[in-house]
This record gives sequence, C-alpha cells and structure tokens, in this order.
Amino acid sequence: MPFVVFEGLDGSGKSSLMTAFESELKTKGLEAVRTREPGGTPLGDQIREMILSTDGPAPTARTELLLYEASRAQHVDMVIRPALKKQQWVLCDRFSASSIAFQAGGRAISENWVEQLNQFATDGLKPELTVLLDLSVDESRRRRNSRQAAGGGQEDRIESEADSFHQRVRKSFLDQAQRDPKHWLVLDAAETPEQLLTRLLTHIRGLQWLSF
Repeated sequence: MPFVVFEGLDGSGKSSLMTAFESELKTKGLEAVRTREPGGTPLGDQIREMILSTDGPAPTARTELLLYEASRAQHVDMVIRPALKKQQWVLCDRFSASSIAFQAGGRAISENWVEQLNQFATDGLKPELTVLLDLSVDESRRRRNSRQAAGGGQEDRIESEADSFHQRVRKSFLDQAQRDPKHWLVLDAAETPEQLLTRLLTHIRGLQWLSF
C-alpha cells in the first residue's frame, strides 16, 4: 500500500488534509495508519519533546539533526515498515524531506550530510508521494498567531524561529518538489480544505491507487 507524506510550513493545514483523506479511505474500507514526525513511537515522542521544548538550552544544529534522525529510525522500524507489510496505507505528518528543509535549508547544514543521514535512518525507505501544502511565511505566521490566540498553546522552538528561517525552509521544500515532480504534489494551502481534498483525490486517482 502507498506511503504518503504531508509536508509544509506550520499552519499550512497538513493535519486537516490528512484527517479528511484518512476519512475518505476508511469510508471505502481501506486501512490507514496515521503517524507523525518527530514522534510516532514512545521513544520518538520523548525525542520530540526534547527537540521542540523551549525550556533550557537549545540543541545545536548538528545535535538537532541527529535527534530527528534517531526518532525517524525508530519510527521506520517500529511503525512504518510493519504497517506497509500489512498492506496498510501510511499517512505521515512530516518525514525525511523536513530534515532537508529545516536542517539543510533552515540551519544551513550540508544537504549531502542530511541526505546521507536520512538514507541511514530510513534504511532507504522513501514515500511514494509527498504532498506539499505551500503557504507564504506571512500567512503561516498569521495562522499560528490565530491558533495561539484561540488557546492553541505556545509556539514551539521551531515555530518561534525568525521569518528568514521559515523562508529558507519554504524554498527548500519547493526546490525538492521541483527536482522530483513524479513523487511530489504541490498544493496551494490558501485554498479551502474542500478544494485541497478534491485536488489530492484527483491526483491519487490519476496514479490508479484508488478506484472511487
């Protein structure tokens, strides 16, 4: 079964689109495992807290990258591969493309190093499709502020980075999509949730993964 990853800036609507798509699959009797990075396993969730917490000193860029990759290795071995072997769809909120975007793009670590660590952590596993919800940095910040004002909690350490950081992240995502159009779908995150779901379903039907 397909392994589909959802990427984008914070506030782009990844979670909402995943929820809507998961519902479509389940109404047709298809099993789907929904997961996320960092996290997805008990160990990964502990690492997630270490990475995103604003308490205490921040990890260095290299330390941050290695923590993400440790979480990913556990996630692939314990959740993603077992689900794929059971012929289940896997829907994941962020995967290896995020490390390229945030650590190579945002933190200016060598992309070659990040790619090598991604390869090691995933043991070569790649998603069949990466769905990028592209959103401007200004709109991402506006949505995050609205969420926080509505009681959505404090921004985490990554969300609170400067706009210039998020601009580099967005550019990296778009560059990755441009380099591999066969395995990426770029959606305009400014569209309505209904429009986004329709575009995703149309694309996946075109890949002949779904018959409905």
